[in-house]
This record gives sequence, structure tokens and C-alpha cells, in this order.
Amino acid sequence: MKHFAVIGHPVAHSRSPAIHQAFARQFGHAIRYSRLHAAPDCFADVLEAFRAGGGDGVNVTLPFKREAYAICSQLSPRAQAAAAVNTIDFSEGTIYGDNTDGVGLVDDLTKRLGFLLQGSSLMIFGAGGATQGVLAPMFQAGCAHITLVNRDVEKARQLCSAFHKHHGSHQLAYCAYSDLSARAQTQNFDVLINATATGLSKEKLPIPDELFASSRLAYDMFYAAAPTAFMQQAYAAGCQQQSDGLGMLVSQAAHAYARWHGLMPETAQLYQDLRAEIDAS
Repeated sequence: MKHFAVIGHPVAHSRSPAIHQAFARQFGHAIRYSRLHAAPDCFADVLEAFRAGGGDGVNVTLPFKREAYAICSQLSPRAQAAAAVNTIDFSEGTIYGDNTDGVGLVDDLTKRLGFLLQGSSLMIFGAGGATQGVLAPMFQAGCAHITLVNRDVEKARQLCSAFHKHHGSHQLAYCAYSDLSARAQTQNFDVLINATATGLSKEKLPIPDELFASSRLAYDMFYAAAPTAFMQQAYAAGCQQQSDGLGMLVSQAAHAYARWHGLMPETAQLYQDLRAEIDAS
């Protein structure tokens, strides 16, 4: 029986075991899927122990995605673009790293929400690893323009510069939160995406109401039983549609499953089941 796991700190909350077991049932696969906790300085040891014990692959969650990237001996183009790894495959005798976060977001936007990304204009709040992981897939899906907004503007500038260096002249720009009121007067953004840690708190980002009101979708990469603070802001300001990141979680897991098993699971029913379970908790 193949054995997989998710490694994180913390990891007890992870829904990955339930998600991958649900995918396995679709195909009649029998798998083991474990949670592995790693202390901040022990990721490499935990990963190698699992591999040496016969493990077939792992999912990597916070805060180890960049460390996983450094450890892998082979990398997919998606992982190289993200400079982070969330899926590792041991099946070919190597440590092969992939990143399915970006394609998971694209799938959730286009398939579950039915949003057309071709020619769209996006604004992403945050300039950390979550943002870096989705930029290339979003442009590949047809996004025409992406603007990054970050409290540390220099960090956003550096991310834009690094992306342009490796991916050419995509329309990727950055600005400060203090620039948003002026931007809202001259530009419309189809989608606003929150990739900051405020998705886990009640903190509101300093985003003017008019920016939300002129956008078609406000998307938070984090998920919870109740609408996140970002989603509440968007709704109150008149944004047409709001969504959290549960669908992204399910979709990125589906692509990880496909990497390991060569089969792409269906996600719609599992999303509905998880949504009902979370909302009832």
C-alpha cells in the first residue's frame, strides 16, 4: 500500500488526509496518508525519515515550502517559478518537487466559480510565498495585468523584479496601500485576492471601499466557517462576489494526487462535502 503524508508546523489541523482518502475512493485506491509534525529546524530530518521508511510522497505546508524547494533534487517548472514546493514525489528514486498552489487557484476561479481569467486585471494583497506561487499560473491562464500591494513596498518591488527577470515582460506592477484610493479612480480590477495572513484574523486591510465596489470578485486564499474579514469588507463595500480559499485547497490537492497516481480526481462533490462540514463546525 502506498504511503503519503503532509508535513507542517502545526499540522494537526490539516484536512489533507481526509481529502486524499476521498480522492482514493473515487478510483478504488488503497492508500495510507499521515500527518507528520516537524519542528522548525527538523523538516529535512522528518522528510528523510519518511522517505527511508518507504514513503511515496508528501505534501508540504507552512512553514516549509521554501525549505522543501531547496532540498529537492529535481523541480517542476511550476516549482521553479514559485521558488517553493508543496508536493514531493519519491517514486522515481529522486526527490521531485512540484508546486500545485497556483494551478489550484486557477482551477477554483475558472471551474468552480466560472470566472474568465483571459484578459482580466488582478490585484493581489501580499508579496510573500503565497503570492509568488500563483503569479506564473495566473499569467499562463491569460491574466493581462497583475498589481501587487504590500505594506513593505520594497518586498513587492523585489518580487516584481525577480519575476520579470525569469519570466519576461508580463504586466506585473506593484504599489503601496496609500496609492489605492488614486488607483481606484483610474483603474478597475476584475479580481482582488488576499494572500496575507489577515485571512486568519479579524484585521481589516486598508483598502478603500470604491476598489471593492468596482471589482467583480474578492477572493481570500484562507478559509474558515465564517466569511473572513476580507470577504466581509468586500461584501459591505458592494463587491459583486466573495469567496474563500477552500476550493483552492481542494484543487491543489487534486493536482498533487494526479502527480502521484496519474489520475485527476473530481473535486466538486468533495468541495461541497467539506464546505458543509466546515460551516457546521
